[in-house]
Amino acid sequence: MSQPLILASGSKIRADLLRNANVAFEVLTAPVDEEMIRQSLEAEGTRPRDIADSLAEAKAQRVSAKVPGALVLGCDQVLDFEGEVFAKPQSQEDARAQLQRLRNNSHSLLSAAVIYEDNKPIWRHVGIVRLRMRDFTDDFLDAYIERNWEEIRHTVGCYQLEAEGVRLFTRVDGDYFTVLGMPLLEILAYLTLRGDLQR
Repeated sequence: MSQPLILASGSKIRADLLRNANVAFEVLTAPVDEEMIRQSLEAEGTRPRDIADSLAEAKAQRVSAKVPGALVLGCDQVLDFEGEVFAKPQSQEDARAQLQRLRNNSHSLLSAAVIYEDNKPIWRHVGIVRLRMRDFTDDFLDAYIERNWEEIRHTVGCYQLEAEGVRLFTRVDGDYFTVLGMPLLEILAYLTLRGDLQR
């Protein structure tokens, strides 16, 4: 990297994606009240796509203000179900209610990435994936939540496609990395075009 890249996210999966792609980076997170920002934007009638973008930007901006000269990558993901944004579940009962609503229906995952340099946005992208859940039984649902609660409580939608959550689905239309919370191909393409990564 010709400039230091900082990932403004504590997400292990996002760090793993960059590391596996052989991208040099550091992790530096700054406190951002995601729930307050999300609720405020929802109250204003903001589209789910723009909520994801605003959350990613808030993270990048906060870290960029502290580290001049670095490229700072902020990411966030929201789940859009018929125009409603789903938050991470607060309890197993919350997860069950969300998954019952998503069952036998389609929803979208919106994964936003924003890059800041010297406290200014220089690039942004929102990847969109459309997913269809199967009509699973309540018995399967209860057992799935019980087995996976410690992992899925940190996720929007209460699933990890890279784990048992894949069994909830009949169809996924879109980029796998975007499902995982980072539009990785677009980020790599931008850094390569800039000359930060080898062509």
